[in-house]
Amino acid sequence: MNDTGLRIVVGVDEAGRGALAGPVVAGSVMLGNAVIDGIEDSKRLSAAAREKLNEVIIEECIAYKTALATVAEIEQLNVLEATMIAMQRSVAGIVIVPDLVLVDGNRKPDFPYPSETIVKGDSTVPEIMAASILAKVCRDQIMLELDKEFPVYGFVNHKGYPTAEHIVALKRHGPCPHHRRKFGPVAKLLAERDNG
Repeated sequence: MNDTGLRIVVGVDEAGRGALAGPVVAGSVMLGNAVIDGIEDSKRLSAAAREKLNEVIIEECIAYKTALATVAEIEQLNVLEATMIAMQRSVAGIVIVPDLVLVDGNRKPDFPYPSETIVKGDSTVPEIMAASILAKVCRDQIMLELDKEFPVYGFVNHKGYPTAEHIVALKRHGPCPHHRRKFGPVAKLLAERDNG
């Protein structure tokens, strides 16, 4: 506890677990006494609202960190284990020792601090909501950069998620180095191509 008797809480969430391309990104946020208007689950916010809140969160919070697990790590381990690693890296980047780490969902990695999972925490816990926004904005920025390198896939529109546009592009062009080749639609496409 800090001098005011408040618990120092870090919220943790991830973005990109269900995508077919790009890394998984985890965000960790320690808000302290900061109250941020309009904070919400990142999935319920427009891209413009997320970007605006991202700036406010960074400005107002005590500490934050985003970290990722690469496509290579996702392929080598699996997406759940890679997500856990990204979360650990993210929390490790918070320089202030927390009293408690709160993780969205029902799975969490080992942390050197007390920790709990909270199902739907990204809708109820301000620290987790803030973490979800930072993770999502960070990952979207990564995917926009990948779109410049590989414009044929339309990453700018779907950020690597399995939309109809993305599947059509995959069938037409095959996967790029940033696609997760063990994920269902990509693996199926590769198998069809190899057997065709």
